[in-house]
Amino acid sequence: MDWAFNNLAESLLILGILLLVIEVAVLGFSTFVLFFVGCAAVITAILLYLGIIPETLLASLFATGILTAVSAILLWKPLKKMQTQVDTTKAKGDLVGHTFVLKDPVSPELTPTYRYSGIDWKLESADTLAVGTRVQVIDASVGIFTVQATL
Repeated sequence: MDWAFNNLAESLLILGILLLVIEVAVLGFSTFVLFFVGCAAVITAILLYLGIIPETLLASLFATGILTAVSAILLWKPLKKMQTQVDTTKAKGDLVGHTFVLKDPVSPELTPTYRYSGIDWKLESADTLAVGTRVQVIDASVGIFTVQATL
């Protein structure tokens, strides 16, 4: 414990980096508290190295607290805005694009099943498709293939 107090700048730098790693890698940047404290600890360590802050525990804790508050005030809205920007494009899975020949007719009223990869999929289509029509999966959701005729 004496090493941590005798090497306060190094201790704060290690603590700050550790907090940043936990925030980003473990928590997935979901809470900002550790991010603000980690940034403040790293900046305080730099200020201690430069001799701007006296190398005392009280001064270091005070600087870390002030820098945490300042970074929270300045960065809260931009980081919150960054979290709310969500990509709404639907991920294309391996099932989309699968082609096969219909054994049963499909229409908006008729939704037969098709066994693929050990699962019975309910078939849906906006068009009426006859038996023997070659179709392609254009969308796959839980237990449902949306199909259309291929050319």
